[in-house]
Amino acid sequence: MRKVKPKIRRIEPDPRYQDEVVAKFVNNLMLSGKKSTSYKIFYDALDLVAEKTSEDGLETWRKALSNVTPQVEVRSRRVGGATFQIPQEIRSSRKTSMAMKWLISYARKRSGKAMALRLAEEIIAASREEGAAFKKKEDIHRMAEANKAFSHFRI
Repeated sequence: MRKVKPKIRRIEPDPRYQDEVVAKFVNNLMLSGKKSTSYKIFYDALDLVAEKTSEDGLETWRKALSNVTPQVEVRSRRVGGATFQIPQEIRSSRKTSMAMKWLISYARKRSGKAMALRLAEEIIAASREEGAAFKKKEDIHRMAEANKAFSHFRI
């Protein structure tokens, strides 16, 4: 184990909205160090969301992110030769990280032309409590509910 906890790095807020959560999302979206490309994709996606829903794109994105954010997860624990799935609450930084990664990965898996369009569609679906990212959250919650009987094995 570590002797010293690593200090948490502060992320510079994004240029358009001055929001650190947006900057973290863009960092997750980035491939091969191309941050300006990922900012362009994200801003284009928010513009498309605002165009399609006639609502504020950033607010729709925030709603989508909160809809996809999980509250509990299952972790494997070996007890007496058997492996149990034990439901545990998730710390807040991991919650948002998981939600962002699910939104991005399922947007990448969508069929479509541009990444901005696919991301916009996934954001709109998640804000309406639909889509693959929202389904992933529901599946994890269902699995945690099914394994609630093993919660007394928690560390």
